[in-house]
Order: sequence, then structure tokens, then C-alpha cells
Amino acid sequence: MAYVIDRYPCEDSPRLGAMTLHPVPESVPRARRWFRKFIAPYNPACSVDDCSLMLSELVTNAIHHGHADESWLVRVEWFRDDTSLRVEVHSPGFPADVRLRHPDADDVHGRGLLLVDLIADSWHVGPSRFGGAVVAFVLADAWPQGE
Repeated sequence: MAYVIDRYPCEDSPRLGAMTLHPVPESVPRARRWFRKFIAPYNPACSVDDCSLMLSELVTNAIHHGHADESWLVRVEWFRDDTSLRVEVHSPGFPADVRLRHPDADDVHGRGLLLVDLIADSWHVGPSRFGGAVVAFVLADAWPQGE
């Protein structure tokens, strides 16, 4: 399987990096590792552990709930917007199918977006520019003002 990682260290671009993953369970730990490796040079002040957890949840959801008639990929991108970090996970499917659940204590699944909702400063779902849906989260104070 071929995996693609793009890094854009140029300060002129708010996009810090991107990766394309196959929709298989092994892609979840791979996404965490790559994100940690490629965000580190930017020295974010936010918790990289929290970002990795939220990224894991969104990639897991994309893999489990994404659907298409042909082969497809999950695309992850992360951006710096002033002092904020925005992480996007793109997959096939409909934005209307993405919903925040409040599972019962004995439910095995359904906590991914709930964790994102609790940790992130904001998050959203919408149509992806690649087709399908994008789920994104934002950490507002990922870098100090003026850096």
C-alpha cells in the first residue's frame, strides 16, 4: 500500500502538512505517528497528545463510516490560522450523516465526536472540497500571539 505525506514548511502557506491514508485500521496509529512527527518542528503550545487523540477519533470515524462505490482514501490536513491549529479529516459520505452522539455507559462505540467536542475549542462538519464530508477541529491557542 502506498501512503502519501505532504509537508509544507513554507511560512507563506497556512497548511502545515497533509497525509493520505487507506481506509484500514492500521491507518489510525500511522496517522497519529505522522502527525506527531510533522507537527513537532512547528512547536505548538497546545497538547499534541490531545490533538493526536482527536485525530485518531476522526480518522477512525472516517474509516468506519466512510462509504463510496469505488476505492477511496482518507485525507488529513492541518493548518495554522494565526494562533490556531485546525485539523481536517476528509472522507466520502454525506456531512448530514455525521452527528454527535451521547452514548449510554455500556455502549462500546459512539464517543469520538463527543471527545472532540469536549477537548477542541470548536469543531465543524461540512462538505469536503475533495467530495464527501470533512470533519475538522480547532485549538485556538496553539501558538502564542506574534510567533
